[in-house]
Amino acid sequence: MHKSRKLVILGDSAFAEVAYEYFTHDSEYEVVGFSVESAYLQRDSLFGLPVVPFESIETHFEPAHVEFYAALVYSQLNRLRRRLYEAAKAKGFRPASYISSKAFVWHNVKLGEHCFIFEDNTVQPFATIGNNVVLWSGNHIGHHSTIEDHCFFSSHVVLSGFSKVGGSSFLGVNASIANNVTLGADNWIGPGVTITADTEPNQLFPGAQPAAARVSTHRFFKLKEA
Repeated sequence: MHKSRKLVILGDSAFAEVAYEYFTHDSEYEVVGFSVESAYLQRDSLFGLPVVPFESIETHFEPAHVEFYAALVYSQLNRLRRRLYEAAKAKGFRPASYISSKAFVWHNVKLGEHCFIFEDNTVQPFATIGNNVVLWSGNHIGHHSTIEDHCFFSSHVVLSGFSKVGGSSFLGVNASIANNVTLGADNWIGPGVTITADTEPNQLFPGAQPAAARVSTHRFFKLKEA
């Protein structure tokens, strides 16, 4: 793919490494470096590219010619990613987005800036996705639904039609939101949790891991001990 735009990735952790792979092999962006806040700067290169202090990022990369992506997950309920996204914009850098070539995003979806949409996502007609949203792999975003700014969807989440997710919320693996449901802002929906009614802001739905059965797997399957 022809590389017509340049990009600096904010962060150098696992998501930054993943973002580097996707931008490099499935986008028009050429990654030219990484940037980390000085307090967390522990190396000076990654994948052969410089890692520079964020506080002085504009002296290493020109805002007029290099865009950025803040590759942070849902730390502090998405506050960290939001803070760096806003700080980089304040320095004059333009935010980049990534939409996988293997994602299905209908033509009339309203998509904000600084979004990362992985492979196997389905985003149906008339959906709206705000700024600074991450959709990890394999989610279903139903028709006429809305995801507000700074949200993070992990994998295989189902957001049904005409539903709304409030800003800065997190939805865990295999979470499901029924039709016509509104999640309040700053909600945390744990793995496998199903929401069927509206929620208030700042609510936590952690889910629960079932207790292990008293019988062991060896006994249940009639296996001899090793």
